[in-house]
Parts: sequence; C-alpha cells; structure tokens
Amino acid sequence: MLSFIDQKKDDWLRLEDLLGLLAGSSLRSLSRMEVREFGELYRRAAADLAIARAETRDPKVVNYLNSLVIRAHGKIYRADGEGKSIIARFFWHDLPRAVRDNRVYVFISFLSFLIPAIIAFALVSNNSEFINVLGLEGIQASVESGERWWLSLNKANQIGSSFIMTNNILVSFNAFAWGAFFGIGSIYIVAFNGLNLGGVFATAFKFDPVFGSDLAEFVVAHGVIELFCIFLAGGAGTMIGYALINPGELTRGQALKKKGIEATRIVIGCALILVLAGLIEGFVSPSSLPPAVKYAVGISTGLLMFVYLFFVGRDRTIERRSTT
Repeated sequence: MLSFIDQKKDDWLRLEDLLGLLAGSSLRSLSRMEVREFGELYRRAAADLAIARAETRDPKVVNYLNSLVIRAHGKIYRADGEGKSIIARFFWHDLPRAVRDNRVYVFISFLSFLIPAIIAFALVSNNSEFINVLGLEGIQASVESGERWWLSLNKANQIGSSFIMTNNILVSFNAFAWGAFFGIGSIYIVAFNGLNLGGVFATAFKFDPVFGSDLAEFVVAHGVIELFCIFLAGGAGTMIGYALINPGELTRGQALKKKGIEATRIVIGCALILVLAGLIEGFVSPSSLPPAVKYAVGISTGLLMFVYLFFVGRDRTIERRSTT
C-alpha cells in the first residue's frame, strides 16, 4: 500500500493545491490549462478512491481520498445559486483555516508589535526625552491638561463609530498592503503602531497615573480584537512578502497567487471583525459603564475571537495528511 501512496500522492497534493486556489471562487478563476488539469486530477482521484476501497483497509487513506473527491466534485458540479453556502463556508471554514495555516506569520506580526511597544514604554518611563523622539508632545500636553479626548465620542457615537471603523480598516489594510515590500513593510507598520501605543501609555502613566488608568479603561473594550486584527493583517502581509522571497517549488507567480488568496481571506475577515470593534469603540468604550464591564467586554471578545479562529471549522479529513 505504501507504493500506491508514493505513486499517487503528487497528483493528490496537486489537486489540493488547485482546490486551494478555488476556495471561495469558481473554475472560471483558473486558466484553461489548469481547468483541464483539474478535471484530469479529479478523475484520477476518483479512480484511486475506488482502488483504495477495494485493496486497502486503511480508513485514513480512504477518508482522505473520499473528502478530496467530494471537494473536487463540488467545484465541478456546483450550482449557481449557492451564494449563501459560500458565505457560510468562508466564515465557518476558509477564514479560520487560513489563519491557522499561517499562524507563524501572525505570531511574527504579534512579536513585531509587542517588542517595540515594550521598548517604547520602558524608554519613555525612564527618560522623558524620548517623548519628543517618538513625537508624543501632544499626548503629554493632553495628559498634563487632563483633557480626555476620547470622551468626545459620547457626543456623536454614530459619527465617531463610523470614523473609527474606517480608520481601523485602513490601518489593517496598510499593514497587509505593505507586505509587497518583501514583508518588511508589514513589519514596519505593525512595529510603528507598537511603538506609538507603548509610548502613549508610558506618557500617560508617567505624568498622571489616574489619566493612564482612564485611558486603559477606554481602550480595553475594543482594543483586544482591534489589535488582534492588526496582527492578522500584518501576518497576511508578511506571508505575501515571504512568498516573494522563497516561493519553494512553485514559481513566484504561483506562490504569490496561492498565498495571495489566503491573505485576502484574512484581510476581508479582519475588515468585517473591525466593524464590530468600531461599534464597541464608538458606543461602549467611551460610555459611563463600570470599568469591570469594559474589561469583561475586551477579555471576552478576545477569547471568543481566539477560539473562533483557532478551533472553529476543524475538519481533519480534509487536512493534508502525513501519510500522503
């Protein structure tokens, strides 16, 4: 049976690659040669499934091939009116899987934010001159005057919420788009935001701890998922950059197309999640709700987002198996 797998696994993996390119789209997104190749690989996989069922009792191989054939069959014979199922599949499977498959890049993005934030906080806390270096003179003036600028959002929540949504989406999009500079641009955008946030909090706590506590109370409700989205978008940009640097066995065009589809899923998901973050920031964060409620909102939404992205929609039968 081992020889059967060795002989066929390249075809199966190639079919998986083409299915990855087709996720969320139809066969029209492939070239003519790729469509013909897809059809041929589908027929081979169906024949291999019949052989596996007849000649082996290994349920892993049979289940793997059965899932592969079902997925390919669905792409070939998909009905035109399945828009709702595509949307459901995106949220239930495609988005979480894209994040899980590229979690290394997301973690790199997270570190690119965290380390500069810690450095900026330490530098400003120990030496006020770094406030000028980081361009935070305006923040210092607000702290010393006691001006809590975020309270103005209470006067027109709808307008503030709409502005915040747009701004957050643009920040995430920039973190992704700058990945075209071989990933360095994405790391720069994320690191810059880390420096800024760390410096702002250090300035606030240095000159007025009460002001700093109030600022943390404002940020926590929306900040957890907002930062999560920035890490995701930065990770998406980094994976694009790495595909340009190291395409592996694919051409750079093929690697960029494959990773580009996954990165686009992540960025679209971020944009939709940031709508929720904008609503929280416009209506909950500046409100008079008790601090415990705001912290609970921030922690719970962060946990829910983590569970959703890393545990929802797992289907081991369609993950690439080590046996193949």
